[in-house]
Amino acid sequence: MLGKNLLMTPAWLPWWTGLALLGLLSEASPVKADPLLDDTTKWSGNFDLRLTIEPTGTEGGVDSGSQFRSEQIPDSHEMITNQADFGHGNDEARHDESGRKRILVQPSPEVLQKVARPLNILFILADDLGYRELGCYGQRLIRTPRIDRLAAEGVKLTRHYAGNAVCAPSRCVLLTGKHPGHAFVRDNRSTPPEGQLPIPAAEQTIAELLQAEGYATGGFGKWGLGGPGSSGEPLKQGFDRFFGYNCQAHAHSYYPGYLWDDDKRIPLTNKPPVPGHAGLAKAADPNDPASYTQFKGTDYAPDRIHAAAIDFLRTNRDRPFFLYYPSTIPHVALHVPDKELEPYLALGWNDPPFTRSRGGYTPHFTPRAAYAAMISRLDTEVGALLDTLDELDLADDTLVIFTSDNGTTHLHDEVDYDFFASVGELRGLKGSLYEGGIRVPCLVRWPGRIEAGTTSDVLSGFEDWLPTVLAACDRAPPPDLTTDGHNLLPALAGQSLEPRAFLYREFGGYGGQQAVWSGRWKAVRQHLRKGPAATELYDLEADPGEATDLAADRKDVVARLEGIMAREHQQSAEFPLLGLDGDATK
Repeated sequence: MLGKNLLMTPAWLPWWTGLALLGLLSEASPVKADPLLDDTTKWSGNFDLRLTIEPTGTEGGVDSGSQFRSEQIPDSHEMITNQADFGHGNDEARHDESGRKRILVQPSPEVLQKVARPLNILFILADDLGYRELGCYGQRLIRTPRIDRLAAEGVKLTRHYAGNAVCAPSRCVLLTGKHPGHAFVRDNRSTPPEGQLPIPAAEQTIAELLQAEGYATGGFGKWGLGGPGSSGEPLKQGFDRFFGYNCQAHAHSYYPGYLWDDDKRIPLTNKPPVPGHAGLAKAADPNDPASYTQFKGTDYAPDRIHAAAIDFLRTNRDRPFFLYYPSTIPHVALHVPDKELEPYLALGWNDPPFTRSRGGYTPHFTPRAAYAAMISRLDTEVGALLDTLDELDLADDTLVIFTSDNGTTHLHDEVDYDFFASVGELRGLKGSLYEGGIRVPCLVRWPGRIEAGTTSDVLSGFEDWLPTVLAACDRAPPPDLTTDGHNLLPALAGQSLEPRAFLYREFGGYGGQQAVWSGRWKAVRQHLRKGPAATELYDLEADPGEATDLAADRKDVVARLEGIMAREHQQSAEFPLLGLDGDATK
């Protein structure tokens, strides 16, 4: 239908508006003449698109179902059509010297809002959510109906990798688009009295890039990339609005004494605040539920954070926005309101108390039920965000991305990852560059652009979201931007994508680690803080659980991947690795 009957748009609308207008015209109900108008007749369809016909000829009326070919006239809203009958009645249209009609198109504000609305971004980041802890990824015990519905409405990625194996460095990769061999933050590092090592002012974050393009930018949840007043605090890294925890350690408590509202502390009503790390009272009976009451507060921080995020959506419904929602859930401590615990208590699981006898966060009488309830709580929050997009008529204009910053925690006494099969067949947990510590669930929805209910095994990582989001928003990256990411849009839309040569990770924590993925192969090194380390090699297609080291059998592959490891690691003064950098003190 297009081609001969191509609708060209005026210069004052984006290029794709013509296609949208054409769709609106083809779907509109028959138009009616306005008898109150004299020499100019306006028409109104069910999309409230107004067409202005200037009468100069004698040809008949308007057929709202007609397709029409138009030519753009500079500095004008005028369009030219070859169609003779564009409607009903005897109303006349102006003709040019070739006998074609001239139709002035004046879309109403409502139509312009529909066809010219820029893309919004909602990025939801779970905290320590394992690869198999959602129903859509095979979880059988924890209920996540709203996130599962998100998967059914978009694409599920099965080979997506977090930026790193713990919180802060993973977020640094996400926001800057640089893999851990180039990123500034490569491990968690606190900066007392509050916050973590700040990313420098020179770094360009995805929020800064979108803010420069006129986007409203908001962050709601846990930050962890620079304490208050530092170069890395959210308001200095591209966010117009921030509400939540600045410091990761502070976020260990879900009933804290305060949260950050932009650059101001606001008090919560927990009196006293519940600590993130504490034990039972000395005389407390660990088998008495009342002994755990001290770890229950009254002012649940996720409620406050979620409300602020919803308010941000409503406030910015009429302008493009980037909403970054780095939830604290399900990171321990095991803090969840009793009401949300009840559905899992009713299941009658064998659920021995977590008493913190060997350390950890705070005790809980029913830790399995608490952990499941926290993930279901996150599911409810995701559902409310999506419902708000629907209510505001923004769902079709919003790219939604859901993922996790790393794998399930290794603190088995608190989170029974065996009971939940949290990482399934994968090896490793949080803090590890084996698959279970860094391969994470990832769901993406964009109605009309991403086919619903699809799955992609494209090799992808957090560094890809910066270029992907810019491409989705039709924004070119600035010439001075350095990124290691790839634009995933073709793969998300089910199109063929040239396989990436490699995906690289390194991590200064948990002994120092390095990994690289290339096709079916993965190379891993451990204990790099002690010095040079042997390279392990796994065939992930045949052995997703990384049980059989093939390094001795495939030395050719090992040599190729070690070359990538050497090339992609840039020495960091803040996070040296003895096994890669040598002794920097010599």
